[in-house]
Amino acid sequence: MLHKSGCFLVPNPWDVAGAQMMVGLGFGALATTSSGYAFSRGKRDGAKEVSRDESLAYAAEIAAASHVPVTADFEDCYEDTPDGIAETVRLAAEAGLAGLSIEDRRPDPAQPIREFDDAVARVAVAAKAARKYDIVLTARADGIGKAVYDVEEAIRRLRAFEALGAEVLYVPGVPDLVSLERICRSVSSPVNHVLGQGVSGLRFDQISNAGVRRISLGGSLARGRRRTFGDLPRDRQGRLYCFGDCSRLGQSS
Repeated sequence: MLHKSGCFLVPNPWDVAGAQMMVGLGFGALATTSSGYAFSRGKRDGAKEVSRDESLAYAAEIAAASHVPVTADFEDCYEDTPDGIAETVRLAAEAGLAGLSIEDRRPDPAQPIREFDDAVARVAVAAKAARKYDIVLTARADGIGKAVYDVEEAIRRLRAFEALGAEVLYVPGVPDLVSLERICRSVSSPVNHVLGQGVSGLRFDQISNAGVRRISLGGSLARGRRRTFGDLPRDRQGRLYCFGDCSRLGQSS
């Protein structure tokens, strides 16, 4: 229902405490973040260092702790076979998730984006399973963000994904507002725009007027947390220090 009209913001918590805080702030939906969760576990994102079971457990925990719809960032669905992809969709639905995503990215630095036919075939399987298990599928075209293809190719992929039944479409790394408007005009399904990748400095009304229905934060909050700690003052040996009375640090309140 949230995608039917207007535009809404979806934050991406990487743990239950963050999820509960975000719901408390009034957000009507949540999404998991593969990068934020990977960072929290000391692992790399997009390298299959986080397993499907781990990602499912994390997403299920967020869903169980929230009373709002939760969609999961499941990368490439963690599987190479059609049966494996369908199984991921089934498990997501059984975990109480409202949605999940599948992307055309792959954990291979030498070839980070799948060929068109391969990507389309995988989305076809996921879309069929999503209809069967009544869960919203978001299909992602990640090639712009990986500098593999251009806006024209992203649109070609989105149209194919839409024709197969993907209910939400997503292009990380859109380079500018004109491209974002063009993408939204090129499809009829709701489009997700992620902050922190590609074009920056846009206001909410600019993104909404471009035709975007959902704005996600992706890994921005997790990256911001890392930067905050990285920017703390240090001495010449790299040790953290503080100004004034630090005696209360580490004490419970």
